[in-house]
Amino acid sequence: MDVQVKQDWMSIRRVNTTAALTTAYKEGLTGFTVASRVGKQITLQEGGVYTEFVSCSYLGLETHPALIDAAHRALDTCGLHLSSSRSAMRPSYLPQLEDLLGQVFRGSSVAVFTSTSSVHLGVLPLLGSGSLAGYPVKKRVHWLMDKTAHASMQVLRGILEQFGSVSRVEATDAESMAAALNECSNKGETPVLLIDGIGSMSGLVPISELSQQLESAQGYLYVDDAHGISIVGRHGAGYAFSAVGHSLPTNVILAGSLSKAFGGAGGFVVVSGPQDVAIIHASANPLIFGHSIMLPMLAANVASTQIHLSEEIDVLQRRLWKNVSLLDTVTNNQLLNAGIQSPVRGALFETEEAGLQAARALRDQGMLLFPVFYPIIARGKAMLRFAVSADHSEQHITLLGAALQALSRNGTWTPTNSELAPV
Repeated sequence: MDVQVKQDWMSIRRVNTTAALTTAYKEGLTGFTVASRVGKQITLQEGGVYTEFVSCSYLGLETHPALIDAAHRALDTCGLHLSSSRSAMRPSYLPQLEDLLGQVFRGSSVAVFTSTSSVHLGVLPLLGSGSLAGYPVKKRVHWLMDKTAHASMQVLRGILEQFGSVSRVEATDAESMAAALNECSNKGETPVLLIDGIGSMSGLVPISELSQQLESAQGYLYVDDAHGISIVGRHGAGYAFSAVGHSLPTNVILAGSLSKAFGGAGGFVVVSGPQDVAIIHASANPLIFGHSIMLPMLAANVASTQIHLSEEIDVLQRRLWKNVSLLDTVTNNQLLNAGIQSPVRGALFETEEAGLQAARALRDQGMLLFPVFYPIIARGKAMLRFAVSADHSEQHITLLGAALQALSRNGTWTPTNSELAPV
């Protein structure tokens, strides 16, 4: 019998991955081991002080005195950890954090997880099974996975298929979405679109328009806004929540991160009502069988949320966008994402070797970044990813701009601000 076995995604990735990332590790162009830091200046274990454009702490809150003091106090009062699932025992910081986040996402309810990936693992099966009272499923779900959705959602395909079919779509392509929604309608299925709000490498997604499109199809929009949290919106509620007017539509679920611009650690989900938070607390696998966030980080999360609910968050946001705007100016709007409200910028290279050569040149000038290759971007190409922070100085930004312009002049980098094609 001739049985054809479909090659799994990991094998496909392994076969198509080159030695570029290994080379970057060996040459000290990524995988940096940090011994100490002051602001955006880091000292590496092997020596040398560099300006980093790697950290996703876009507002600099990870070194804020209020967060550090809160972590120290938690250590003194409760130690490192309460080693228990939240259903058995939980620190006082956990309900306090969820209540405060409820004030940030006014009119909605919030449940906290140990990571954004754990949010996906806990919430999506509940959504797919029709277990969430506020998000009923009429027959069977049909998952519409945007081609640029984060890997932490894409890797769950095998789990998602237990609840319904999975199709890859281009959420920003009207024809792709119309065809997918029409198929769901013909089969009597409930469409659920899984997308990123702000991509970790590129782009913004039209949240409000997609929410309305899914509502017309009696479907749901699930947004991973990990990179959008804190950097925009009232109280730093993020890109996705601000895009819908700071009022969560009844067909939208938001997943967010406490580990990036928020400055702490963990993830959370925002749903339309408290009844679904109760279901999530009782039934989400990572909350039943996993532990809560380490105590010092929980306390730091509470301190960060208090900053978000103060005027200080507005000051930090303005500093961030001033730096982002400056980088666009000194690079003549030639970087990926130029001109859009994202703290991530990228320089694209037609070959992996050109990207490695550019990373070497920038390191030689005291600047560290994140070089990426397949499977993050198309096979054979490279991108240097720059994460801009409110903590960067004007000099940091102008030196980076001058270095990139020099790479353009010597032919190492041919600027383009075109979008990354989905892998």
